[in-house]
Amino acid sequence: MPNPPSGTATPGRVRVRFAPSPTGFLHVGGARTALFNWLFARRHGGTFVLRIEDTDQERSTEESVRTILEGLGWLGIDWDEGPFFQSRNVQAHRALALRLLEERKAYYCFCSAAELEARRAAAEKAGSAWKYDRLCVNLSPEEARRRLQGGEPAAVRFLVPEGTVAWDDLVHGPTSFDSAVLEDIVLLRSNGSPTYNLSCVSDDVAMRVTHVIRGDDHISNTPKQILLYRAAGLEPPRFAHLPLILGPDKKRLSKRHGAVSVTEYRDKGYLPEAMFNFLALLGWSPGEGREKMTRDEMIAAFRLEDINKKGSVFDEQKLEWLNSQYINDLAPERIVALVRPQLEAAGLLSADIEEGGARRAWFLKVITTLKARSKRLPDFVRDARPFLTDDFEYSEDAVKRYLGTDGNRMRALRAAFETVEPFTEEATEKALRALAESRGDKAADYIHPLRVALVGTAVSPGVFTILILIGKERALRRIDRLIAFLDSRATAT
Repeated sequence: MPNPPSGTATPGRVRVRFAPSPTGFLHVGGARTALFNWLFARRHGGTFVLRIEDTDQERSTEESVRTILEGLGWLGIDWDEGPFFQSRNVQAHRALALRLLEERKAYYCFCSAAELEARRAAAEKAGSAWKYDRLCVNLSPEEARRRLQGGEPAAVRFLVPEGTVAWDDLVHGPTSFDSAVLEDIVLLRSNGSPTYNLSCVSDDVAMRVTHVIRGDDHISNTPKQILLYRAAGLEPPRFAHLPLILGPDKKRLSKRHGAVSVTEYRDKGYLPEAMFNFLALLGWSPGEGREKMTRDEMIAAFRLEDINKKGSVFDEQKLEWLNSQYINDLAPERIVALVRPQLEAAGLLSADIEEGGARRAWFLKVITTLKARSKRLPDFVRDARPFLTDDFEYSEDAVKRYLGTDGNRMRALRAAFETVEPFTEEATEKALRALAESRGDKAADYIHPLRVALVGTAVSPGVFTILILIGKERALRRIDRLIAFLDSRATAT
């Protein structure tokens, strides 16, 4: 992968970055952050940079990198530069820390982890808050050098200046921290490895980042990074902190709420267009009640100032609704291509419904009929089964709601359908309603059991549409099957 660019940002030219840590999958929150960065860059004709923050070598994995790239690719979030790997820029990170040391803006800290923990525990026992007590801040350069030459391990800490750190957050507005609440920031650990805040600032400088758009969980890092920018004599980028995504219980979205990996939603049968649209609306509103939007419409409308300050609830029912809207926009050929592997796995794929097959046109009509009530792609496999095979069961709900033990109505309906020619929606509906009227029944007394006979469920597309798609002979056989089922129930009672 290439090294990051360096130099000075072009005045007025937006440059943003998405910087995931490759220690796991691309979760929903990370995907939403990437999406907002992408929208902002595209809105302003700027540059979207992808940076992999892999400095945690013990936890970072190539598999995580692959799944992050796969998730972004599925969503259609493309990057203009990168991916850059932070671990390849360690020398630049260290150079910044050493420069701050030379300028007396940082100092060596020889306190061991055990010593720090003991002092922290003592403060907590005394009932007081603790932050690093600057025990090493007054060591002379000569003393520090002597101890280093003697082999003592030492971290490098940034000397936090007094005062207030303030910035105008592009989401939250004016925001400030009193420096008194910040302890001196560790820049280099005692093993020489750079810390997150140092690496982040160093890389953002090298990549000429103009806007940092990230989650609210990073807001505590912002005053530290602003101080490091200023200590280096640089103007900080603009910051925008996004509200957290919440579960239905209004707590931060986590694994306990179900699928939180972007690729899990792909595997559950959601379309990337729907997921992209849904994520965009988590914390941002284009106004005028608009929900289903094209990418170009979102780019044109996107403004950081329109992002909500409070967390947004991840509502999977709304995602399902959006997905159903996008499914309805798809051509049946596209749907078949998307569900083909699942049809094959379910044993429902046959040569005659493949492209060029004898029943291909018929099957595309089936898919078109099923679109209206399909929320996710697997719904097509479930609902297409009764069209592709006679091997299906009656659902318990359908049996309970619409079937009794009397098969006489279905016998009469079968006899009526047997004489219908041509076998069309209009003709079959006319025959059913005439039969019901002649017997003093409601049409629903025949329609609901007929649906169960044809597809085994209590809910489906229009029953007369289904009837014609299944065909006269198959429909009559299925009515015969239902009559036998009703007779067996009568015998059992």
